[in-house]
Amino acid sequence: MITFELSKEQNLIIKSSKEFASGEIKEIARDCDEEDKIPQKVLDKAWEVGLANAGIPEQYEGIGMDRSSVTNVLIGEELGYGCATLATAILAPTAFIHPIIDFGTDDQKKKYLPLYAGEKFESASMALHEPQHTFDPTDMKTTAVQKGSDWVLNGTKRLVPFAATAKHMLVVAKSGQGTGLSTLDAFIVPKGAKGMTINGANERKVGLKALPCNTVTFTDCVVPAADKLGRDKGIDGRRLINTLRVGNAALSVGVCKAVLDTCVPYVQERISFGKPIGKKQIIAIYIAKMHKEIEAMRWMVWKAASQLDQGTDATKAATLARHWVNKCAVQIADDGVQIFGGHGYIRDFPLEMWLRNTRTLTVLEGMIAA
Repeated sequence: MITFELSKEQNLIIKSSKEFASGEIKEIARDCDEEDKIPQKVLDKAWEVGLANAGIPEQYEGIGMDRSSVTNVLIGEELGYGCATLATAILAPTAFIHPIIDFGTDDQKKKYLPLYAGEKFESASMALHEPQHTFDPTDMKTTAVQKGSDWVLNGTKRLVPFAATAKHMLVVAKSGQGTGLSTLDAFIVPKGAKGMTINGANERKVGLKALPCNTVTFTDCVVPAADKLGRDKGIDGRRLINTLRVGNAALSVGVCKAVLDTCVPYVQERISFGKPIGKKQIIAIYIAKMHKEIEAMRWMVWKAASQLDQGTDATKAATLARHWVNKCAVQIADDGVQIFGGHGYIRDFPLEMWLRNTRTLTVLEGMIAA
């Protein structure tokens, strides 16, 4: 039996996320996209509500909500509905916080989690994506080689959110032989670490334009053994990548829901040749297809998140969800542009921005973690 009956706590966090998305980020989404800038006060307000760091346990000065991937995809979907760019910015530190909760030693949790448990936004991120066109986390080019008790990082990462300002970065690198997710480890690298160079220019992207991202190069960057996530035990690379893919997919579900909710009233009100365009068969087919695909997207993302919460191998569910969401999200956003006709290409309307954002979400990895 499959059930996604939400807890009282989850319903409350959905309510808070929905209110925040509609009241704080939806109205400024276009301005942020045009100006390539995210107001600090919005990030701080999101953390006051606990949208990114609520899973930090009380013993580490956090709110103490259950560490739940289902809860996190609910938050991601609601914030993505308001604006994918701002949602990614708000949730980017989860790619640092959640792996520490999942894989960190007691000492690592005591050292790092309290730093991100406050009511003011603290930037942290994951350095996963690499510059090769065929980037594949199972064949990572950034390496970690043990020398004595330390680890030495070499390689280049691209599209690292908040790289220039992040207090800490979780760098995913290949530490074993061969290929596969089992060869991966993660390393906590502080701001200003010797051997780490951050390209000062923000990378220019088609979508998520306001999200600051940089290229980061590691040249013989020494990381103490104490900052290898999980120490001797290491990480579960498969689970780590699954949480990232599920989190990313949840953002796309939110954007697609925004497209649908914008198109439905438009096709009911837009009159062409004496009747609403929604009465035309091709437009009705567009709308019906959006409904069907968004429902499938949501259920697949929720299923993968549920398996992560149950501690089972969610690789198949996460991979299927990622591929289905990536396939459908761009098509749904493009259909929204087509439904609006010429207005879909005008920046006075959000359709073209949503198309750019969904396209960008399909190619990025390591932005947020469910």
